[in-house]
Amino acid sequence: MPSLFLGLAAALAWGIHDLCVRFVSQKTSILPAMLIVFSTGAILVSAAALPMGNWQQLTQQAALLAGVSGAIFALGSYALYRALALGPVKLVAPLIGAYPVLSLGMAMLQGQPVGLDHWLAVAAVVGGVGSIAVFSREEDSGAVNLQAGAWGLAAACGFALTFAVGQAATQAGAELPVLIVTRLAAILLLLGLALLTRMLQMPSRKVLPLLCLMGALDAIALGLVIYSGTLPRPEFASVSASLFGLVTVVLAWLILRESMNRAQWVSVAVTFGGIAYLGF
Repeated sequence: MPSLFLGLAAALAWGIHDLCVRFVSQKTSILPAMLIVFSTGAILVSAAALPMGNWQQLTQQAALLAGVSGAIFALGSYALYRALALGPVKLVAPLIGAYPVLSLGMAMLQGQPVGLDHWLAVAAVVGGVGSIAVFSREEDSGAVNLQAGAWGLAAACGFALTFAVGQAATQAGAELPVLIVTRLAAILLLLGLALLTRMLQMPSRKVLPLLCLMGALDAIALGLVIYSGTLPRPEFASVSASLFGLVTVVLAWLILRESMNRAQWVSVAVTFGGIAYLGF
């Protein structure tokens, strides 16, 4: 179904984005880096939203929901940056990717039919991703502390709420204006935090191209998931987008040379199986 494939495309974009986060978080301060990333995304969204946005369809309710979604997304993204800065990708990313349980739970509270088979598929997705951490070698487990885990879980909660509120905003108004309001709200919140903490310095020129690439990937991914709010079963996009953690793990194995044992690869197969079932 379309919402599932939109989520998978978002997962690929976010997976590449998060691999870049692991690198950038070691090179520069988080808030200034996020401001560059979010600003780049806002410029790209504005290029489409201003001429084609149907701004007359942006209701007051949609604008309010979009603003709330953007603020939550900024906080969730900050938690993601902190988590990836503290722990190795293969152990932190599974925690961040655990948000589908919350997404389907909120869909159920909104009256969407969620069958037992859907919950079993989501359990396979979340269980498979989580097993990557469970089956880590003993020498890996000490690298992630409780602080990194707490930030990862905070990011998961933030993304679940972002997608739920953002999809509700698209149902109440035009998609492209919702996206740009979401971006602006996120930037304003980050700017306020940077001013309060006196962390408004410009990142080094060496990382600026990478930050701009991250902004483009992030804008595309969030846009795909929020746009799915106009399609049947938008919660499937939120679930399939959770594969970004898995994509990040695989990319870290290929590029950063983080080791993966056999049990972890089995967990990868279980996760993909759960996502495949959700497509039928």
